[in-house]
Amino acid sequence: MKIETMAVHAGEAVDPTTRASSPNLVMSATFLPRELTGFSAWDEDESAGYIYARSGNPTVRQLEEKLAALEGAEDARCFASGIAATHAVIMGRLSAGDHAIFPENAYSGTAEFIRNSLPRFGIKTSFVDTTDAEAVAAAITPATRMLWLETPCNPTLQLADIALFADLAHARGVPDVVVDGTFTSPIGTRPLSLGADFVVHSLTKYISGHGDAMGGAVLGRKADLDALNLEAAVHFGGVLSPFNAWLIMRGAETLPIRMRAHQDNAMAVAEWLEAHPAVSRVFYPGLPSHPQHDLARRQMANFSGMIAFQTHQDGAEIARKMVSDLQHVHFAVSLGHLRSLIYWIGTDDILQSTYQHPPEAEARFRALTGRGIFRLSVGLEHPDDICADLARCL
Repeated sequence: MKIETMAVHAGEAVDPTTRASSPNLVMSATFLPRELTGFSAWDEDESAGYIYARSGNPTVRQLEEKLAALEGAEDARCFASGIAATHAVIMGRLSAGDHAIFPENAYSGTAEFIRNSLPRFGIKTSFVDTTDAEAVAAAITPATRMLWLETPCNPTLQLADIALFADLAHARGVPDVVVDGTFTSPIGTRPLSLGADFVVHSLTKYISGHGDAMGGAVLGRKADLDALNLEAAVHFGGVLSPFNAWLIMRGAETLPIRMRAHQDNAMAVAEWLEAHPAVSRVFYPGLPSHPQHDLARRQMANFSGMIAFQTHQDGAEIARKMVSDLQHVHFAVSLGHLRSLIYWIGTDDILQSTYQHPPEAEARFRALTGRGIFRLSVGLEHPDDICADLARCL
């Protein structure tokens, strides 16, 4: 099947009893097994069917099968949020004494979890500029068990060469290369086909697409995900609500069409911003001005709808005006929704609260972001209306 057909049909089937065309929403917490099986999740037999919603639910399973088809993965496991999926794969694959490498400018939720929580469990971490192959290679040690990539990075829109780093890591004995693909969705990049071992998505963003359901997913090899499900879902308990799974599945059906529109709108808005006298710099992988535009063209089938930009004037002053004056673009966090969303990220603030970079990394970050950047998630409104709304504040 082509990806548009997979988005609509993968994981779904006509209900044999009701003949319903749309997927069923199964809200039951417990199920009657087909045969006698163990009481503990360790002893459950797959042939017995669904037992308890923490280890599996029919609606959630439909979504997992759809996601696996879209990503080209053997299997998928869903969780209550993107950070729950991140927690699942990190804590499910790493142990005390292991070492893991992360991007120095990773998503704030990931970065804060790694900095503030992992050291308490004896897991060692390094933060590296993942645009620099030599820096990544130098960070690998005999204890390194995971290389985490985020491409494009949130919020700087820096790219990581997935194929290059997967080959490098595996050649050096690193078993797990994990890619956070939230910014691109499976329509933009399919990391498993480039050599990654796991893909993580915040389903709250593009895959849901409507801003009304939180969820996360980990995709990869079935054997790895079966083990991950037993620990991360059954024991950690961060499972996805069937209702949220049903909403996200509805959104995933239109993902290919929406991503084309997000990309087209973002390109128009990025070009408009780049020509605007109030704007000093625009970061968008689809623009020739992006420092990694050639990599973006090789690695991304869709440039997505995420833009970052800087202004000549103090961004915080413009942001205060946006809070009151924007009419169509919402001044709000999150991304990947039908609606355009923008937020101001001050450099001093995020360096103090999230990154806490050493001097060299801080200098790189300040050279990239100046006093701060606006993160803009371009929605499905007409691009002329998006630009006119931003013009009120710029």
